[in-house]
Amino acid sequence: MKASGEMTAQQMVALVDCENFYASCERIFYPALLNKPVVVLSNNDGCVVAASSEAKTLDPQIMGKPWFQIEQWSHRNGVIARSSNYELYGSISARVMSMIARFSIWQEVYSIDESFIGLRGNTEELIALGHKMRREIYQGIGVPVRVSIGTTKTLAKFASIGAKKATHLDGVCHLGAFTPAHLAEIMRATPVTELWGVGRRLGKRLAALNINTVWDLRQSDPITMRKRFSVIMQRTILELRGTPCISQDVFSGSYKGQLMYSRSFSYKITTVREMQQVLPIYVQRASKRLRAAKQLASQITVWAATSWADTGSAHAPSFTVNLPIPSDDPIVLGRAAQGLIEHIKPGMRYARAGVVLSSLSPKRGQTAMPLFGPEGEDQGIGRTIDAITSKYGEGVVGIGRGGMKQPAQWEMKRAMLSKRATTHWSELAIAKAE
Repeated sequence: MKASGEMTAQQMVALVDCENFYASCERIFYPALLNKPVVVLSNNDGCVVAASSEAKTLDPQIMGKPWFQIEQWSHRNGVIARSSNYELYGSISARVMSMIARFSIWQEVYSIDESFIGLRGNTEELIALGHKMRREIYQGIGVPVRVSIGTTKTLAKFASIGAKKATHLDGVCHLGAFTPAHLAEIMRATPVTELWGVGRRLGKRLAALNINTVWDLRQSDPITMRKRFSVIMQRTILELRGTPCISQDVFSGSYKGQLMYSRSFSYKITTVREMQQVLPIYVQRASKRLRAAKQLASQITVWAATSWADTGSAHAPSFTVNLPIPSDDPIVLGRAAQGLIEHIKPGMRYARAGVVLSSLSPKRGQTAMPLFGPEGEDQGIGRTIDAITSKYGEGVVGIGRGGMKQPAQWEMKRAMLSKRATTHWSELAIAKAE
């Protein structure tokens, strides 16, 4: 029996995802970490947020575990820990996505380590192309990737299960290589909770309808399931049947409703002065993301909060401002954010703070200027800062306290931070010839 799509060239969807991305990034400039168990920790070196396959083999439940609980175990078992190096990961991600784009007829960056791309060719050609992508991306950047191919995004995601688990596929899974009967058998053996967008809670609701596997969901009535759940469920069912329903704009990478930037502090902030340092820095970082998404905000909310562990001192002030003109300017947003200062209580032990930019709209051409606004404001300051920091690294320039030469002591703790070798001149990797 001939495998479906084996002889005919057609447009397919591929999901290219990086293997253990954070750990793989750490290994690029530290070859000694290759084949060693590596974990990457969350903000303030709190919990494990990423792990290499070697670390997962030692402890399959290692993800999410607090570092202080496993630190001694890690030392005994040779596990190497690194603080989250967001600058490095973002830079490497951009390089990987740019290289992936060379192989595709269209591309959608889905997350920092995943990208949907469009491919055209028959099954054998696309499998060969998948192996070529894996080989060239690893040789060119040092990050291993997997390639999963199907007729829709949902099927490409489903194929990624095989690319990850079936070692004989060598990281490339094309559903067209399976007969319809074999593919149905695989779907019957796959729990529905492993499907893209179906979590435990939704899985329980589906189980109540006797839908336990991917095949069960595929065979359900899409109209009925839309009424019981949502249009997203209907699209998932249709995509499992091979009908593309998820358009490109669903994952365009822009922020649809709101953008949030929040961090915990390395120690508890208790003074107004320290909070006056926090706000402009957080606003500038949030506004940079807003400009990258080519959107404007009409509302800004800033907040701070004490820790749940500080009994008897719970305090979570917030302040919201509606902007007269939608903006991405760090000066405009920074001034609006200062309203939170009036609500800060000296002596309270604030553990974290955040900025939420909402009521977003696409930035198109020239924006309207306020009739009686200050002349000369918003002369592209944000874009100028972005250009400088993209060339010389984060923190080299900023507005107000956001331009402090030395990081504030309250900045999140990253005691095991590796070099930011692609974004900071002072931390460039050094190659030694022997």
